Amino acid sequence: MSKNNSDTKSFDLKEFFPYQVRVFYRAVSQSIAEVYTETHGLTVYQWRVMVVLGNQQPLSASEVVDYSSLDKVQVSRAIKGLLGRGFIERRVDSVDKRKVNLLLTEEGTNILEELVPRVLKREAEILEGLSPDEKRILQSLMSRVLSNAEKRFGADKLVKDI
Repeated sequence: MSKNNSDTKSFDLKEFFPYQVRVFYRAVSQSIAEVYTETHGLTVYQWRVMVVLGNQQPLSASEVVDYSSLDKVQVSRAIKGLLGRGFIERRVDSVDKRKVNLLLTEEGTNILEELVPRVLKREAEILEGLSPDEKRILQSLMSRVLSNAEKRFGADKLVKDI
């Protein structure tokens, strides 16, 4: 038999910081995802893999995992989908023949070049009304909370799908 204590009775999920963060994350993430899902049918994982490859390529699948904050299964599924649509390609590494690299195709590069300005515009719309100082404060606060979580739980133990 459990005791009803005052903490349980007064606990309001809507006031709970982790819940607020989740609601915040979903609203921001879905707003951004709308840009690449509606125009090109990309998943969030496919988008993230394309962005990682757009910033640094060639990369192996395991290197994409390291740069993307996605897990191996998410990256593997994204790669499979992107290969199937011709947005990325595989090439054997010229130095280490055991390594297979991933690169954006010309079509993948064109799509990324089209989408980046659109997601940046959406980001600006989301942050509309915040002064440059408020944006820096928000980023600083988010960084401090993340650092606290990593210190207490270890960065390797935190869920990677952020």
